[in-house]
Amino acid sequence: MNLEKVIFGFFIILACTLNFGFVIGDLDRIDLHHPSELFAALVVNLIATVLKFGDRTHIGATHLATSLVALVQLITASFVWAWQLYINQQPMDGTIISIVVSLSAGALLANIISVILLIGETLKQSR
Repeated sequence: MNLEKVIFGFFIILACTLNFGFVIGDLDRIDLHHPSELFAALVVNLIATVLKFGDRTHIGATHLATSLVALVQLITASFVWAWQLYINQQPMDGTIISIVVSLSAGALLANIISVILLIGETLKQSR
């Protein structure tokens, strides 16, 4: 068993599941989308992105691309949330949380693609 691949797979799957946990629920209900979960998804996605650097294969480049897309989406979602609370100094409402959740859903799609790539790569190596 390759410990490096276990850690790599762990962070890819954890990033996807944390992102899923944040996105799940009604789009405009603020109480179903906690900022700590968004922050955790962002941090784990950042770790997963760092782990993807150094792989010089085509599949490695695709892994990195999906991770960068997820990071851009999650950073933008966090920025929208922070802008509403700290710059506009307004409470979160259904419109703003739906923007945040939609951006996070885009990151979730990128994470799902990354998990599919991981599974495909694993199946290819086992042959």
